[in-house]
Amino acid sequence: MKRYLCRPIFNYLILKEMTKAELVAEISTKTGIEKTVALQAVEAAMKVIKNTMSDGENVYLRGFGSFIIKKRAQKLGRIISKNTTIIIPEHNIPAFKPAKTFANKVKNAKIKKNQTTEAID
Repeated sequence: MKRYLCRPIFNYLILKEMTKAELVAEISTKTGIEKTVALQAVEAAMKVIKNTMSDGENVYLRGFGSFIIKKRAQKLGRIISKNTTIIIPEHNIPAFKPAKTFANKVKNAKIKKNQTTEAID
């Protein structure tokens, strides 16, 4: 059983994080294309997703997931320092919903013995 200095608030484990540079390197080695070309492809894909979502459309990638726009309703907020109430207008936020096959693959993934885990607290 792990002992923590403070109680974990979230039940997330950090297994390993991948940066954009590491993603580009992985794509480059798996496909055999140069890193600059892979970087251009990743940048172009991200730009298309951002532009499509900013135009109010969702992006669906079969087998991977969906980049969707969620609508947040109007709500009351508080400015604690001034002790006043403000109205936060309704707004849209981007979200990602993984495909069932992708979610199941992550859910059933085995943690490697040499891979360290740490909890986010």
